[in-house]
Amino acid sequence: MEPSSAAASSSSSSSSSMKVSPLDLMSAIIKAKMDPSNASSESAAEIATILLENKEFVMIITTSLAVLIGCAVVLIWRRSGSKKSKQIDPPKPLIFKEPESEVDDGKKKVTIFFGTQTGTAEGFAKALAEEAKARYDKATFKVVDLDDYAVDDDEYEEKMKKESLAIFFLATYGDGEPTDNAARFYKWFAEGKERGEWLQSLKYGVFGLGNRQYEHFNKVAKVVDDILAEQGAKRLVPVGLGDDDQCIEDDFTAWRESLWPELDQLLRDEDDATTVSTPYTAAVLEYRVVFYDPADAALEDKNWSNANGHTIYDAQHPCRCNVAVRKELHTPASDRSCTHLEFDIAGTGLSYETGDHVGVYCENLEEVVEEALRLLGLSPDTYFSIHTDKEDGTPLGSSLPPPFPPCSLRTALARYADLLSLPKKSALLALAAHASDPTEADRLRHLASPAGKDEYAQWMVASQRSLLEVMAEFPSAKAPLGVFFAAVAPRLLPRYYSISSSPRMAPSRIHVTCALVYEKTPTGRIHKGVCSTWMKNSVPLEKSNDCSRAPIFVRQSNFKLPSDTRVPIIMIGPGTGLAPFRGFLQERLALKEAGAELGPSVLFFGCRNRKMDYIYEDELNNFVNNGALSELVVAFSREGPTKEYVQHKMMEKASDIWNMISEGGYVYVCGDAKGMARDVHRTLHTILQEQGSLDSSKAESMVKNLQMTGRYLRDVW
Repeated sequence: MEPSSAAASSSSSSSSSMKVSPLDLMSAIIKAKMDPSNASSESAAEIATILLENKEFVMIITTSLAVLIGCAVVLIWRRSGSKKSKQIDPPKPLIFKEPESEVDDGKKKVTIFFGTQTGTAEGFAKALAEEAKARYDKATFKVVDLDDYAVDDDEYEEKMKKESLAIFFLATYGDGEPTDNAARFYKWFAEGKERGEWLQSLKYGVFGLGNRQYEHFNKVAKVVDDILAEQGAKRLVPVGLGDDDQCIEDDFTAWRESLWPELDQLLRDEDDATTVSTPYTAAVLEYRVVFYDPADAALEDKNWSNANGHTIYDAQHPCRCNVAVRKELHTPASDRSCTHLEFDIAGTGLSYETGDHVGVYCENLEEVVEEALRLLGLSPDTYFSIHTDKEDGTPLGSSLPPPFPPCSLRTALARYADLLSLPKKSALLALAAHASDPTEADRLRHLASPAGKDEYAQWMVASQRSLLEVMAEFPSAKAPLGVFFAAVAPRLLPRYYSISSSPRMAPSRIHVTCALVYEKTPTGRIHKGVCSTWMKNSVPLEKSNDCSRAPIFVRQSNFKLPSDTRVPIIMIGPGTGLAPFRGFLQERLALKEAGAELGPSVLFFGCRNRKMDYIYEDELNNFVNNGALSELVVAFSREGPTKEYVQHKMMEKASDIWNMISEGGYVYVCGDAKGMARDVHRTLHTILQEQGSLDSSKAESMVKNLQMTGRYLRDVW
């Protein structure tokens, strides 16, 4: 725009272009509006001429007005929209905070909590709720994830005070630890013994899920059950001790049957207390399935890493990472195999700490997928999606697992279906419902029935029959895809590994040390571990740009080095139990190189033969030579005339172990929980008893004190 002085020097009669200042232009317009007597055709023509000659200014004015009007419209729309959303959005967390109107509906409230690692506890909780809803129409039932129940300790306490009837399904895993989603609740509850009898209005039942082969069988359920009683709550039935080593479904069924008479007393009125209920039959779970044109299959690979864009990675949002390095750790003389694998996490935002675990999602072997396709009798290119609601949006039921993304049948079987696990009894019933041969249907129902308990234990559990073997045995049982993925094949779960590196030495890599699972079952089938086989066969980036990749995530662990580097440490880890200690020693070496003073350390490692399976031998010797490790003690179980294990070597070093513990040392154990860890625990007890001249009970108290103070830590499986 020209300077305003140019417009001031021109006259209305000038033949040159007419330029005025914005101020003059607005003044002329306003003057005409304010004084209609002056608004002659001449003045109007004058204004029109001015507007035509000042197009740039007019454009600015009109654009500004449009922007102002647009902002006003958006503001009004957002305000009205926010009011609307407040009316329809339920309070969070959705699963627990109910509208006030529901509080006074006259119905008794039952809350069913679950703490689950693999989904079994959640499945039992939902199954109990479904049957209870059918039995007690004058009560309401809520199934609640313990992690979603409260955001902090205060809210846990505030809400628990209001509960009148609660059922807990609590799994124990690892070394007597709570599941990830129950960890916060368990820590709060177990540490709050000073609260007194504050739960006198609560009636409760607890069912535990564990494995009797482990030392701390159902510890979490037992602890919660005891504390609830101590704090005034009334126990309805004895704590249920589900044993996954046998048939945990039978344990749940027996405990559930003992619970019904107690709930009858609480949830039925006098007039219907004696009413004979119709026998309850659980409905077979089934997704709604939508089929698509196979041409859409090209889109499916984008869904495998459902965490793209996430800054926090977890089991629901894994990070797909390349395999950077893979190498065999055993020598050719060994008849077994152990893989060293490195995932490249550079630039992903994924991080870890020494001692953490990595969860890995792997795919079923191609031969396993091909067998499943043959048994299902469907095309591998069948492209479909599964849904937990009907076409009109109404839910199909609360017990359905979350659906996986749309994909081909081949992809679904490879990534999402656990095809080699032992089928649950509910899976047998689902297959029976879709068996065209009545004889096969009857046999499946018998195996799943109380009458067939012994036969199930022998034919299924003891024989270690996989789902595919059962499907082959009953070929007429062809479940539709909606039933197969909802009720027959469980989800393929992540496998967890102790990370065998330290971020101080390998900040952009996660190292895994994995023994191959390859064994013959009683039926003669060769069982190949899903993840260990995938790792052994993976193609690393160092060999091909078309390398193997897997979705992974990190799970935090309490298996950590002392914060004071001068504290003595004792590490016991035969075989792949060495994994976290390799990370520990990398950490110590990095700390030493940074100038830290290290306390004494000893590693008890065990393998069969130094010429076959002495993994990371050179590295371990280097740790000793560089001062990261004070002493390396190795037990070879297949070299001498007698088998020698780590616990035998511990006894030889009993005096040193006692001295290190007496000086505030930490004891770490990693490896097999069923055998090695038990033997090491007994050996530690013996060492404390003999070296400390203690009786058995005082030695046991000392061991427990080490555990309670975090100085005796175990990473076992």
